[in-house]
Amino acid sequence: MRTLFDQVSVGSMTVRNRLVRSATYEGMGNPDGSCKDAVIELTAELAKGEVGLIISSHAYVEPRGRVRPPQLGVHRDEMVPGLTRMAAAAHEHGAKIVLQIAHAGCTAVEPDGEFVGPSEITLPDGHSCRELTRRDIADIVQAFRHGAERAMQAGFDGVQIHSAHAYLLSQFLSPYFNRRGDEYGGSLVNRSRIHREILNAVRSVIGDDVPVLIKMNSDDFIDGGFTRKEMVEVAKMLEVEGISAIEISGGTLLSPVDRGFARPGIQPPDEEVYYLDAARLYKQAVSVPLVLVGGIRTYGVAQKLVEDEIADFVAFSRPLIREPYLVRRWREGDTSEATCIHCNLCFGPARSGEGVYCVPEHTQGEKADDN
Repeated sequence: MRTLFDQVSVGSMTVRNRLVRSATYEGMGNPDGSCKDAVIELTAELAKGEVGLIISSHAYVEPRGRVRPPQLGVHRDEMVPGLTRMAAAAHEHGAKIVLQIAHAGCTAVEPDGEFVGPSEITLPDGHSCRELTRRDIADIVQAFRHGAERAMQAGFDGVQIHSAHAYLLSQFLSPYFNRRGDEYGGSLVNRSRIHREILNAVRSVIGDDVPVLIKMNSDDFIDGGFTRKEMVEVAKMLEVEGISAIEISGGTLLSPVDRGFARPGIQPPDEEVYYLDAARLYKQAVSVPLVLVGGIRTYGVAQKLVEDEIADFVAFSRPLIREPYLVRRWREGDTSEATCIHCNLCFGPARSGEGVYCVPEHTQGEKADDN
């Protein structure tokens, strides 16, 4: 029987268990994109907490792809020393770590430069973006290649390409954002072309054995957006191209709150796994290992996902902000559910540059110190 604590290999990477820290925006980058000591310390805590695989928050591959100033970057060689310390912090305590490489596209908040995207579009918040030219697209493909190369120089075990949550590559997949009439728009084959080009460019510099993962939406949950059926078809294309594992999430900043990737509040038990139906569709058609994230907070639910072969890895975001030692607690026998209440208050300090932390836990700690 498969269990959460099986040792599993993905390409050249052997992971001590099936439990993953899904990429979580920490807001712990310096203004130039380099790592603050805080993100290295957080990485060490997650590794000591026995997370099997740590996926970094999205690191921008070029300045226009920066979401906001406190974000990590992998856009210049000067980023490598800090990232090297980050990878070493994970390895020192037995975890594997991959760097998520990303471009925000037209949903950036404060890019270092202009807003760009697959098509010229004005978003509901009123800001507009310029359509990328073919030359721009070729340059972005190379920026992802260089980002992956820097990740290897820093000692990461692999990379994850970010194509979820309405960032640039997710925008290319979504007809809502992608209204192009050339070879990068229209059919699903065309809308996913940049993904195949990036995967092949990354493979050209890191080889065939180093894990290359991708995170993508199972569904945009917006009218005219990317759908579950399309997700499965793109996954099949990427399987042919040699992707190592696929993480599915869902939703965009334009999606209804109850269909987003950060739904507030604890969901009923039968709705704990946000993308369960999408995972089942995926498993019917794709053999690439599946990393499933979204709402999972209960040991029994996580174990059943693995045991029933609905997911190969189970990923967490907010629960590990409150409890970086959650995985170790479960392994040691305390399998009570995660204590995170999904209040989403942790997003505030992350976005401000203060750095992510569990606000209720922090407040409780301050009150305890006062007594």
